[in-house]
Amino acid sequence: MSEDVHRMAIIGAGSWGTALSILAAKRGHLVALWSHESEVAAAIRERRENPIYLPGFPLPPSVRVTTSLEEALDGADVVIAALPSHVCRSMYERMRPWLHPRMIFVSATKGIEVETQMRMSEVLRDVLRDQFEPRIVVLSGPSFAQEVARGDPTAVVAASYPLEYSQLVQRSLSGPSFRIYTSPDVVGVEVGGAVKNVIAIGAGVVTGLGWGSNSVAALITRGLAEMTRLVVALGGRAETMAGLAGVGDLVLTCTGQLSRNRQVGIELGRGRTLPEILASMRQVAEGVRTTRAVYRLSQRLGVEMPITASIHALLYEGRDPRDVAVALMERPLKREI
Repeated sequence: MSEDVHRMAIIGAGSWGTALSILAAKRGHLVALWSHESEVAAAIRERRENPIYLPGFPLPPSVRVTTSLEEALDGADVVIAALPSHVCRSMYERMRPWLHPRMIFVSATKGIEVETQMRMSEVLRDVLRDQFEPRIVVLSGPSFAQEVARGDPTAVVAASYPLEYSQLVQRSLSGPSFRIYTSPDVVGVEVGGAVKNVIAIGAGVVTGLGWGSNSVAALITRGLAEMTRLVVALGGRAETMAGLAGVGDLVLTCTGQLSRNRQVGIELGRGRTLPEILASMRQVAEGVRTTRAVYRLSQRLGVEMPITASIHALLYEGRDPRDVAVALMERPLKREI
């Protein structure tokens, strides 16, 4: 096998994992796509597309689907985790017998663990701490799965330290319609990718209340300020938030029609309850759990995050959406910078 061709295990056959499998196969890699759901795996085998999570996009012949972690990880040199954040720890524990130090691990999950407030790369390191130090790349940026699968021009960022790991991923997955930039700021890229989902719920609430573009623009801008404060407090770089994993992903998730987090906010703004909204969704809206994690993290670090606190009050303290939005506008007046 050429050194430019990799055996890739993509763990998670939701919309994002499926899109990444299509992307990787088109770059010439041998892809094993692992699905937790046997019905999804069976449907992909039968129809050569994922009719449940990403209908209408054929999977190349080099993508094989499996429900066996051992089979998926056998011989893999690149492992891409496209999982909901709340299952990452348990999945890494299950994967552990077949993981080895030669692998490059790509975390394509945008979330923070609620109980520990760990980033996903920290969760993986924690699981493997008694075995070896994993070589981790964090992949983030403005990238709806459907548009990536369709071949719409997309730019994202891969972060690692040392940079050579993300450069390998950059070479492996970049192509005419998918451009990867590299960054050494793992903290900034990972935190930005998680917190933007919280702000997107707020943007959805504003839209659901019937307010216009002025309100959404204000929320995005002040949300970016919150994200930046938290990134810096955790040791990341403020300038990362001016890039793809910061303002890029934030704008997409707060305004894009395909954003699940924005849709949750819209329905909340229209008066539906959170349990009712979540019960109607097949896929995870990461911002719901991440709100709790980010709120706890901000409280622990003493970082001012009023939008996050407001979304937390809305989701977990029974506050009314309009009251929360008005309270944000009535905060004490201050300088912007």
